[in-house]
Amino acid sequence: MRTFRTVLEQRIWDRRLTLEEFVQEAELYAREHREPGTLGLRHLQRLVAGRRSDGQALGQVKASTARLLESMLGASVEELLAPPTGAGQIGIADQMASRPELAGALGWLDEAAGWASGSTAAKVRARMERTNIETFRERRSRRSGIGRSQVADQTRRYYRTCDTFAVRGPGIDVRTSVLMPAEWNELRLPLGVGDQRLALGQRTGVRLPLTADCAEAAVQQLTAAAALEVRLADLPLYRLVKIDFGAESFSGTFDIGSFVEYALTMDLLEAELLDTVADGAGAPQPVRDMYLPDMDAVLDIAGRTCAGGVLSLVAIARPADRLRGAADYALIVQRRSDKVVNAAGKLAVIPKGFHQPLTDPRADVRIDATIRRELEEELFGRSDVDGTAGVPRAASPMHPGRWSEPMRWLENEPGRMRMECTGFGLNLVSGNYEFATLVVIEDEEFWPQFGGRLEANWEASGLTLYSSLDGELVTDLVQQEGLLHR
Repeated sequence: MRTFRTVLEQRIWDRRLTLEEFVQEAELYAREHREPGTLGLRHLQRLVAGRRSDGQALGQVKASTARLLESMLGASVEELLAPPTGAGQIGIADQMASRPELAGALGWLDEAAGWASGSTAAKVRARMERTNIETFRERRSRRSGIGRSQVADQTRRYYRTCDTFAVRGPGIDVRTSVLMPAEWNELRLPLGVGDQRLALGQRTGVRLPLTADCAEAAVQQLTAAAALEVRLADLPLYRLVKIDFGAESFSGTFDIGSFVEYALTMDLLEAELLDTVADGAGAPQPVRDMYLPDMDAVLDIAGRTCAGGVLSLVAIARPADRLRGAADYALIVQRRSDKVVNAAGKLAVIPKGFHQPLTDPRADVRIDATIRRELEEELFGRSDVDGTAGVPRAASPMHPGRWSEPMRWLENEPGRMRMECTGFGLNLVSGNYEFATLVVIEDEEFWPQFGGRLEANWEASGLTLYSSLDGELVTDLVQQEGLLHR
């Protein structure tokens, strides 16, 4: 049985909402009903837990927040924050039924492992029955606390290499686990101007073996996803087959794979590695030993599942301001939500997204197409291009007629926005390919018109702005252990 900590947590579950979605609903409700109260994600996390993050009692809830919750849910705040009665439990079968998007993953694992239909679902239910949800939360918290340098050291030891991207200078020593030879670094290749020769090839038919250890790790991944309400949708994604970089352009070949297959094979490597670091460097890594055992396997991108995506640093020109000071560029950084499949709780650039098609696999293979989609989804408020929210219904979701107002403004005149590929690497944590990109909005008019409307979606638990003129804070950011530049 699932036990709720507070009536508030139970009410949110009954609405089939994530905490992020409830925060959005509360914001909309407050506007429509002219309620002055506000409700942030971290505040809501404390409220549903019935205690502060340090374990102490919540204390007095702000009056405006209390009125907002009472108006929305029709109960006093004292009742909402109290533990539920015996009826405040939900059966595991009902809980699984409320997550129909997991069905594809459960069925895939049954087939891949050679199990009878329904076996994976039964294993997941059994584990959820005997494991307290706090165990999953503690494991997630422990993993999110592992720093970048610890991950880099572990991967370097495993692969016996120092040939990974690093930044060193006065007072700076940043090591990562991204394999990035010199010819893949400092590229500065413009995107979206006919420079990309990326092709969609036929499916290679590569399917990774599923040993007992790998199947065990996959069941654990699905159990945690079900318990913690992690979004896991069976969507198509591009798999890299070949990549070449020249002085002024790059080319590559991709085929189409399944996100579920990736999530239950190669994506298992991240959790295993983080647990290894937490348990001690000598802990076994049977999944890595099977899927990515050495540098030959890392570089054999055509012979394995090599998924990946883009990480884009967005820099937005801002005019001089009497409070902020001189004209600068706003640099946007997100903290990843607990509901994402990987890198939960980490700091990262935004947008950050998988390279995957929407409805047109050949057109969507371009890297600038992924960046535009991610900008729309993660900053400009378009939920209809979020594949995890349901099956796309629009024939052409990124048709100019469907653009958000900020995107339409940027595309209305050449030169308002430019995109560059600044580097490419293979992440030794998961074997993923990563396109490091820069998105620069050059026109200072964008910020006064649209700066107040930029808002992260459910994949982020918060945003922070850095000024390009603040070298001290930017340097501190680059060195933070929680920053995702593995």
